[in-house]
Amino acid sequence: MADGGAAFTGATVLVCGAGLAGRSAVEALLRRRARVLLTDRDRGAAVDTLVAAGARFVGAPEVVPPGVDVLVTSPGWRPDHPLLHDAVTRGIGVLGEVEFAWQLRRSGAAPWLAVTGTNGKTTTVRMLESVLRAAGEHALAVGNVGVPVIDAVDADWDVLAVEVSSFQLHWSATFAPDAAAVLNLAPDHLDWHGSMSAYARAKAMIWRGPVAIGNADDPVVADLLAASGASTKVSFTLGDPVPGQLGVRDGLLVDRAFGDGVELIPLAEVRPSGAHNVANALAAAALARSHGVAPAAVAAGLRAFVPDPHRNQLVLERGGIVWIDDSKATNPHAARASLTAYPRVVWIAGGQLKDAPVDDLVAEIAPRLRGVVLLGADRAVVAAALRRHAPDVQVIEVGTVDDGAMTEVVHAAAGLARPGDTVLLAPAAASYDMFTGYAARGDAFAAAAHALGTGAAR
Repeated sequence: MADGGAAFTGATVLVCGAGLAGRSAVEALLRRRARVLLTDRDRGAAVDTLVAAGARFVGAPEVVPPGVDVLVTSPGWRPDHPLLHDAVTRGIGVLGEVEFAWQLRRSGAAPWLAVTGTNGKTTTVRMLESVLRAAGEHALAVGNVGVPVIDAVDADWDVLAVEVSSFQLHWSATFAPDAAAVLNLAPDHLDWHGSMSAYARAKAMIWRGPVAIGNADDPVVADLLAASGASTKVSFTLGDPVPGQLGVRDGLLVDRAFGDGVELIPLAEVRPSGAHNVANALAAAALARSHGVAPAAVAAGLRAFVPDPHRNQLVLERGGIVWIDDSKATNPHAARASLTAYPRVVWIAGGQLKDAPVDDLVAEIAPRLRGVVLLGADRAVVAAALRRHAPDVQVIEVGTVDDGAMTEVVHAAAGLARPGDTVLLAPAAASYDMFTGYAARGDAFAAAAHALGTGAAR
């Protein structure tokens, strides 16, 4: 029963991490008159701010301090961290960001419609938010999309569209949204979870609620959906849907799960383009329809949706060459979705692979490659895969790691590209080896591409 987090009043809670999630957790706990301890590797300005608000900084212990009732951990803390391992060993509860927010809900709280998957989460929750608002709902997309979910539970909303990561799900025990969708599953974050099976198990935890929605075209998701205990199971497909599915028929998105072949929106009106974004739109539509949203509002919301930057974003077209920023493609599965959307590509790739394999991706897209420019910490892994599966493709490795690296990369790509080609930044890897995030990487790419036309990049 949701009690607004009254159970934390008077409790001693150790918050692990002073980043965005940690800040929200500390502030929420202080509002509920908990005794808040805070741990982080370094004592920076963020820690000082939270200490001034009422938390007590305990440094970076490797065992749980005496008297702690429960831990709230940020997504960046791996399960094998000594402090978390000690808590689990001693039977002290560990709550992830989403589980903690779930336990903070008040009686009569807004329903949660949740989304997870290896790729497409942010696009899907943004689509869902747009659809819900088109239906007249006071709705908000939360999670890794701007507003932390912990902050959202203390405000008055009609419904929340919640993006949920595997990190957050790993530490969830009672989280059970009204409806939840798993978009796709491919190897990612294996360095955090330890194995693909553990990663998949974490994702499947999102289906504790009554309505489970999954991608019928993804064999791993389809198997997990079949095994889930949800009372209502719905799937979506890019093919012609059968009863219980949403899909595509005669160029239209069609609902055969919450209606009898109800037409939603023409396929051509889904933005951004690409099969993966059609799947995202179907998932958003399924979640909205499970909430009772009418077909006309689904169509209106999808039409009104404006994609976030760095997701298959057109940067410029010059001299017959198109430059595309898909910096958000931070794993091979995401990169495949954009690479297969263009017939002839100069591919810019590399960064932190997080133990994700790339051989299958390179083998599949090899015939599309005009050339490849590699950067980042794991560029040698991608280069080795290219030698195995695309030995005739010209590959340029850029070893520079300072602010000028992307300028060098873009200049190399321009030398490989020919009219009719697409220069595509779809790194298949995370960005933190060289940039503050995928957005900074995409911005650097766009700036360097525009500078080519002025000679500034030369």
